[in-house]
Amino acid sequence: MTPVEISRGDGPIVLGLPHTGTWLPDDIRARLNPRGQGLDDTDWHIDRLYDGLLPGATTVRATFHRYVIDANRDPSGVSLYPGQNTTGLVPLTDFDGEPIWRSAPDADEIEARRLAFHAPYHAALEAELDRVREKHGVAILYDCHSIRSHIPFLFDGTLPDFNIGTNMGATCAPSIEAAAQKICEAAVGYRSILNGRFKGGWTTRHYGRPAEGLHAIQMELAQSTYLTEEAAPWSYDTAKAEKLRIPLSEILETLAGLAPTLGGKR
Repeated sequence: MTPVEISRGDGPIVLGLPHTGTWLPDDIRARLNPRGQGLDDTDWHIDRLYDGLLPGATTVRATFHRYVIDANRDPSGVSLYPGQNTTGLVPLTDFDGEPIWRSAPDADEIEARRLAFHAPYHAALEAELDRVREKHGVAILYDCHSIRSHIPFLFDGTLPDFNIGTNMGATCAPSIEAAAQKICEAAVGYRSILNGRFKGGWTTRHYGRPAEGLHAIQMELAQSTYLTEEAAPWSYDTAKAEKLRIPLSEILETLAGLAPTLGGKR
């Protein structure tokens, strides 16, 4: 299996999907313990949730699981959230702080995985962002994520439904941040936060360079908003998902409409 799948569109929005993949090479799967083989930390069904929401959007999706290597972590291994519990470039524990490996990879293997999986994903993402920016004058990366709403190892209490991350406004134009926040706050029955526990992962921070016509925003959704239950078998709840797709569609359409105001081509 190839490490990345690309669906090329002609609009200004690129959807990044770094954590929906569940593929594990056989040798890596065999080294995970039973807990690790459950793949609990997947961004379950996020590709299905966003499918068809914005005609013309480009999607770049990692097919490999984040336990192989995390496509949304700094390839140098530097922590995104110093002083807080998190998982690394190749996670040694799951989101509950429990070990996932029978035999954890060493530094040489991590580097081999970076070259085989992490680097191709980002090469593809960067190429699509460059292509879109060349066509439109700007490119807007919308990085798609989800996570369980209650994980004491990572955060206190219950996570809001919409978690918008722009690294405190550094990764995109103010109009992008404001538009996403306004739509989330107006969505009936949902709670939202801007730059709370999740301020944007390495992808958002790395590619978000507004002065260069590259804007990036991360959306971390609580999985309670679209799953039947936040536990195996991680079933997609169609009724919940269809309700959620309404504000998500509005966000994407609004951001696409902002492109010409950001110095893009009309």
